[in-house]
Amino acid sequence: MSALPHVKALVFDVFGTVVDWRSGVARDAKTFLSKHNRTDVDPFAFADAWRRRYQPAMEEVRSGRRPFTRLDVLHRENLDALLAEHGIAAEEGECQWLNRAWHRLDPWPDTIPGLIRLKARHFIAPLSNGNILLLANMAKRAGIPWDAILGAEPVQAYKPQPEAYTRTAEILGHAPGEVALVAAHNGDLAAARKAGLATAFVLRPAEHGAAQTTDTRAESDWGVIAGSFEELADQLGC
Repeated sequence: MSALPHVKALVFDVFGTVVDWRSGVARDAKTFLSKHNRTDVDPFAFADAWRRRYQPAMEEVRSGRRPFTRLDVLHRENLDALLAEHGIAAEEGECQWLNRAWHRLDPWPDTIPGLIRLKARHFIAPLSNGNILLLANMAKRAGIPWDAILGAEPVQAYKPQPEAYTRTAEILGHAPGEVALVAAHNGDLAAARKAGLATAFVLRPAEHGAAQTTDTRAESDWGVIAGSFEELADQLGC
């Protein structure tokens, strides 16, 4: 028996839900900062500062003030601003390498075994603000077994715009209610539910480190509430 019997496809938030973005970015930031003799800059604080620019950059696109721009470009612009803030001058190749830190993120320990189980009964794909190349490189490196690579580019919208959810369902040929968003973020799930998708909350209490204060619990009666992808698979009968 499945807790979501009408769902045919599972689509996943990626940054924070599928992969540990903070540790991965901090790992590469540490290498970069050490090369530039900036051991005074904490790599995790650097990762957090870079991430804080993420939503404002996408809001420029969501608001219509800027044409759709893929996330790799937004990440690089945010990185350049962050480096300038720290007074760090780096060669172009070094900046390109560090910007690709988002392509080299590691999955949470339960991600791969859970996805393999979920894939046996459902079509699985990312529903991420990431661009296709970023998500494909991440999957290839980490062995994430997606059935397809979707993202912001095919739908030309950034979450939580409703088009990000409804157009993904259209691409898959399903009604919105036949698609479930799996995410560790209550706001993402609320937007997906409003767009007609089914919902599954998976807790990721360490996404922002030990002092995390957001998304520490399910804040609504989501279709499924689980502590891991393996537990989600149990509840979906996989």
